[in-house]
Amino acid sequence: MLAIRPFRRLWGVTYLCSVGDWLSLLALTGLVTKMMDSYQWQSFSLSLVVLTQLLPGILFAPLGGVLADRFDRRKIMVVCDLLRGGLFISIALVGTAWWLFIANFLVGCCAMLWIPAKDSAVPNLLRRPDQVETANQLGLVMTYGISVISGAGLYSIISGIPGYLGLQNSNLEFRIATIAVMVNGALYVTSAIIVATRIPELSGRIAAVKRTRENGEAPGFFAMLRDGMKYAARTPLVRGLVIGMIGAFAAAGAVIGTATPYSLSLLGGDSTFGLLFVAVFAGLALGMATAPRMARRLPYDRLFGLTILVAGLSLLFVAFAPHLWVALISVACVGASAGMAFLTGLTIVGSQVEDAMRGRTVALLQSLLKVVLFAASATAPLLVTLVQKRTVTIFGHPMLVDGTRPVLFGAGVIAALLGLIAYRQMDNRRTEPILSDLFAALRGRARRTGGLLIAVEGDTRHDTSVQARRLAEALRETGREVVLASDPDLDEQRLRNLLSTADLAGVRAHALVAAAVRADVVEREVRPALDNGALVVMERYVDSPLAHFSAAGSVEPREVEGLVDWATGRLRPDVTVLLDRMPSQVRASGGTLDTVEHHWRVQKLLTDMASADPERYVVVDADGTEDEVADRVRTAVLPLLAKRTRMPAKPVAETP
Repeated sequence: MLAIRPFRRLWGVTYLCSVGDWLSLLALTGLVTKMMDSYQWQSFSLSLVVLTQLLPGILFAPLGGVLADRFDRRKIMVVCDLLRGGLFISIALVGTAWWLFIANFLVGCCAMLWIPAKDSAVPNLLRRPDQVETANQLGLVMTYGISVISGAGLYSIISGIPGYLGLQNSNLEFRIATIAVMVNGALYVTSAIIVATRIPELSGRIAAVKRTRENGEAPGFFAMLRDGMKYAARTPLVRGLVIGMIGAFAAAGAVIGTATPYSLSLLGGDSTFGLLFVAVFAGLALGMATAPRMARRLPYDRLFGLTILVAGLSLLFVAFAPHLWVALISVACVGASAGMAFLTGLTIVGSQVEDAMRGRTVALLQSLLKVVLFAASATAPLLVTLVQKRTVTIFGHPMLVDGTRPVLFGAGVIAALLGLIAYRQMDNRRTEPILSDLFAALRGRARRTGGLLIAVEGDTRHDTSVQARRLAEALRETGREVVLASDPDLDEQRLRNLLSTADLAGVRAHALVAAAVRADVVEREVRPALDNGALVVMERYVDSPLAHFSAAGSVEPREVEGLVDWATGRLRPDVTVLLDRMPSQVRASGGTLDTVEHHWRVQKLLTDMASADPERYVVVDADGTEDEVADRVRTAVLPLLAKRTRMPAKPVAETP
C-alpha cells in the first residue's frame, strides 16, 4: 500500500493531523487549568474540552458530507487545516478561557468537514477496491496507535521543559502550555501545505463534478442532504450499516459510562479499571488485525452484522462475570468484535458505496458515532444510579447484584438485536446457511474448498500463453488436478475479429469484450473447478488487460476496474505470476497501441500492481528462452503452493 505515492503522502498527513488531535486534547486541558483559578472549574477542564470537541459532530457532521460530495475534497482539507492551525495559534495569542472553548468548538467544526473529505477520497487513490481494507487498517493504526504515542510523548517533552530547567514558575508553565498549543497549530498548517502541494490526486474526481454542474444537474445543498438520507434509507447495505453502527456505539457508550463502578463491582479499584482498559484496547487491536483474514472466509456483508452480534453476546458475559479473569476475557472479546466490525464497516463504505454518496455516508456514520456514543455514555450512569444495588434470589440463594450488571446486560441485548437486524439487512447470500460459513471460518478454512487460482500476467500474449501452459504441465506432475482455463468457442481473438468486421475497434468496445470473455470463463470453468478443489491456471486474467486499457489512456482505470470486478464477481487470484521482461517492439495487431512506448507503460503499470501487493505476486524474469523462463516460473511457484496447500514440493533443477 505504501508503494502508492499519493496514499503514502496522505498517510503522512493523517499522522500530522492525528498527532494534532491528541496533542490538542492534552495541551488545551493543560492550558485551561492554568487559566482558571477555581479548583472546581479545573476539575471539569478535561470534560469541557472533550464536550466542545464532540458537540460539532452532533451539529455539523451532515454538512461535511454534503461538501465532500459537492466540492473539491483537496481544497476542503486545505481550508480546514489552515483554519484549525490559525485557531490554535489564536488560542495561544488571546490567552483567555472563553476564547479557548469557542475556538476549540470551531476546530471541531473544521474536523467534521475535514474527516468526510479525507475518508471519502482514500478509495480514489488506490489501484483496486480490494486495497480499501488495508488502507483502513493503516489509517486506524496511525490514528489510534502511532499518533497517540507521538502526541502524548510530544506533550510530555514540551510540558516537562520547566522541570528540565529546574524552574518552578507558574508564569513559565503558562508560557510552555501556550507553546504546546502553537506547536499544535503548526502541525495543521504543515498538513495544509502538504495536501495543497504534494497530493493533487485528491482532486481527481472534481472534473466529473464540474461536468455535472455545467450540465445543470447539480442539486442544491439541502437536496443533496435529503438525497443522502434517502440513499441510506433505501439501500439495504447502508441501512444495515447504520443500524449495526447504532448498536455498536450504544454498547460502547454503556461500557464507557459504567467502567468505573463496574471495576468496583469486581472488588477492585484503579488497577482493575486499568486492566479492563488494557483488555478492551488489546481486543480492539486484535480484531482489526484479524479482520482481513476473516474477510477471506466470510463476505463483508455477513461479517459486519455477525461481529456486532458477537460483541453483544460477549457483553452479556461481561454483565454476568463473577471474577476478574472472566471479565477480562469477555471484555477482550467485546473489543475484538468491535474492532473487526469497525474496520469492516469502513471497508464497506470505501469499496461498495458509490463515490458520489461516499462523503455523506461517512458523515452520517461520524454523526452517529458522536450522538449515540455521547447519549449512551451520559445515560448509562443515570440508569446505574436508578437501579442501584439489589439482592436477587437465584435457586434459593440470595445474591447482591451491582447496578452496572443490568445496564450492561441491556446494552448487550440491544447490540445483539441490532447486529442481527443489520445482518439480515445486508446479507445477500440467503441460500447459504450462515452457520456453515461461520464454522468454516472458525476452523480456518476459506470459503473455497481447497482450490487455488493462479494467474499468469505479462506484457505480451505469447509469453503468458506459453508460460501458463508450461506451468499447468509442471503442476500436473505433482499429482494435483489442474485446469488450464480457456474458452475455445469464445476466445478474445475470435471476438476481436468480429469487432473488426463490425467496425467496433474502440478501446471501450475491446474492454467490454474482454470483460465478457472473462465473465463466461469464470462462470463456466474457473468457479466450478475451484469448488472441486482443483488448481486453476489462467493467463491474462485481470491485470494484463487492465494495464493495456489503462495505458491506452482512452478510459479511466477505475472504470475498467469496476467493469472487471463486476465481470469476475470480485474473484481474485491466490497467486499472480508476473512475467517481467524488457519491452520491445511488437508486431502491430491492434493499430497504434502496439508501440514500444505503450509496452513500457503497460510493464510499469504491472510492476506497480505487484509492488502494491507483494504477498500475492511472484515476479519472474521473462528475458531468455521459453525453457529458461519456464524453469524460473516453476522454481518460484511450486514451493509457494506447497506452503498454501498439502501439495508436496518436488525438487526442481536450479536455473543457471
